[in-house]
Amino acid sequence: MNNTYPYIFVHGLNGWGQDEGLDRLVPYFGATTGGLIEFLRNKRYDCFSASVGPFSSCWDRACELYAQITGQRVDYGEAHSKKYHHKRYGRNYSVPLIKNWGQLDANGKIQKVHLIGHSFGGTTIRLMVHLLMNGSPEEQAATTDGSISELFTGGKEDWVHSVVTICTPHNSSTTYYFAKDFHLFNPIQVVSAIYAGALGRTKLNGKVVDFHMEQFGLTNIPGQKTADSFVNSVKNYMDNYEDSCLTDLTPYGAKKINDMIETSPNIYYFSYPFSTSLKDSVTGKVVPRLTTNPIIVPISWYMGLHKPFTDEFTGEYYDEKWQPNDSLVNTISATYPFDEDHVEYEKGMKLNTGVWHVMPERVGDHGQAIGLFANKHDTRDFYNEIAELLLSIE
Repeated sequence: MNNTYPYIFVHGLNGWGQDEGLDRLVPYFGATTGGLIEFLRNKRYDCFSASVGPFSSCWDRACELYAQITGQRVDYGEAHSKKYHHKRYGRNYSVPLIKNWGQLDANGKIQKVHLIGHSFGGTTIRLMVHLLMNGSPEEQAATTDGSISELFTGGKEDWVHSVVTICTPHNSSTTYYFAKDFHLFNPIQVVSAIYAGALGRTKLNGKVVDFHMEQFGLTNIPGQKTADSFVNSVKNYMDNYEDSCLTDLTPYGAKKINDMIETSPNIYYFSYPFSTSLKDSVTGKVVPRLTTNPIIVPISWYMGLHKPFTDEFTGEYYDEKWQPNDSLVNTISATYPFDEDHVEYEKGMKLNTGVWHVMPERVGDHGQAIGLFANKHDTRDFYNEIAELLLSIE
């Protein structure tokens, strides 16, 4: 054991955290195999599962994550909130998720954390780490009254020891083209806004689910009546499409995030790609395994059979290497951000900071990676291995 830093798990799109009642019924991390956070705590690992906006943009989620960990009011930034026409401040976290994060302990060492993100949660923690390290020049220029959040001032990269991503679409996903070809983007955005706006104004908000969309006035802050007019808030959210997960998950959005983010030379990075597809021995086509969740099998078929093409906005060439997938994310996209350094992980190798260690590809779909309709023993072994690996690094 070389460190005793706590582990913070961050959910992906449409997910939830430990503070939401839904997590007690169906834990996000563990799903049908049982709560992974509780399992790891029983193994003496100090684990927490954060709750951020399930439909929100990567920026908004990063701001919420920082506030929750530190126990502060959510500050989305003066420049950002003005650009996207929403409120600058969100809810106030009176109790920090991690006490004394970033402070010196009794031995004079900085209290760090391990960050573990599934799917879009991986993008969220990458952006938060980037802001901790570099801050935001735009926010610094726009906030001259001394009220700037410390997230935007930089110089805090030594608050994080490691970053782990699981099934994260670092370089977007051809699922985008599935939604585009079947004209699903507008319906998804409309349904998400109406669903969150309606349920987020009831007593269930914060007790069962939490949409974290008070910045748009779309939902109440739990326990308060802060939502704006339903029609106006839905329209505001729809009009600011670029400040949403739907944009961040497109090839354009992913490239924009990757162009902004850089790895820290002092943090360890690990990525875990999954694949639920295989090459059919008769046809030679990439097809989903029989064990794939049937709800998302059509997407896996689409991704595996998609012919090579070049994206008109990013210039990215999607060849046959993009066909293997976990049913929502292309396996190659989950390996590492293409503009950052990486190495293929081998057991016993010397680990280095500032470079992505691409872990061996695992068999399973996007949900099985967090225990949804997965083998309980295999799922728990997987996360125990992650915890032990992170505990071993100096």
